[in-house]
Amino acid sequence: MATDYDAPRRTEADEETDDSLAQLTTGRNETQSAAVDIDEPDAAESFDLPGSDLSGEEFTVRVLPKQSDEFTCISCFLVHHRSRRADPTSDQLLCRDCAG
Repeated sequence: MATDYDAPRRTEADEETDDSLAQLTTGRNETQSAAVDIDEPDAAESFDLPGSDLSGEEFTVRVLPKQSDEFTCISCFLVHHRSRRADPTSDQLLCRDCAG
């Protein structure tokens, strides 16, 4: 008879602690609680970080209209310079990023 020396050896104590699947399932169901965990986003709303109140701030951004040497990509809807056009000979206004 061949003996596998690499296999873990089992003792009598190991055999006594083996439980059947039914016993493990019932034990797990008994230990579970009916309490509902609080979602992390709900808990995070209660924290106020210093400097996070921007209600008194006024942001001003200068917006320029689309220039004559720019185009709006038909895929990403961003305004690019004409040098960013994927195929300048075609009628499709597609940027290199979207064509790639």
